Amino acid sequence: MAYQFQFDALEPYAGQLLQGLVHTGFYAAAAISLGVLIGIAGALGLVYGAKPLRIGIRMYVEFFRNTPALVQLFLIYFGLPNLGIRLEAPLAGVIALSLYCGSYMVEIIRSGLVSLPKGLTEAGLALGLSRRQIITHILSIPALQNVYPALAGQMVLTLIGTSLISQIGVEEVFHAGSFIDSRTFRSFEIYLVICALYFFAVACMKTLLGMVYRRFFKRKG
Repeated sequence: MAYQFQFDALEPYAGQLLQGLVHTGFYAAAAISLGVLIGIAGALGLVYGAKPLRIGIRMYVEFFRNTPALVQLFLIYFGLPNLGIRLEAPLAGVIALSLYCGSYMVEIIRSGLVSLPKGLTEAGLALGLSRRQIITHILSIPALQNVYPALAGQMVLTLIGTSLISQIGVEEVFHAGSFIDSRTFRSFEIYLVICALYFFAVACMKTLLGMVYRRFFKRKG
């Protein structure tokens, strides 16, 4: 007997799905923003920092890049309370996603900095600029331009990775889908809709990232 699709069974839950999608966008934006800040700070530390700082950053990067994101999430949410640190599920989720995203951002931005010719830094020093001024006014734009596709790809992966935080009860779109599945038992339909919503969210993010590239980088190529 052929499978009978019943998408109409999901109609009463449309509002819940849309609310979950909004929450997903919020958590992704927060994690990406913090991840980029971590990436910038970590990359500058690796390139220009003292040896102890570089070692600490490298340990952070290696740990978060070589362990499962889900285990990191559980470590923060379920493990930290044993040390007296209790975090609400949404905050724990954003922190876990930010640290995981940031570990990749560090390497991406670092590669952008080291890809620049040394002549740029030497020219800045010859003009009497400080290290901070050289980084801010000379190196930042071309470094980010060189690695922008990789940065954008990591941002998209972080958006998709928000589905992990549903495992600690954070109400985002995948969590909403699981709840609806438990009520309607229309697993194929609901998870197909969830895939479509993630596809839509990624398409919107790619459009936004493309606009940012054209605005800040393309004309400076």
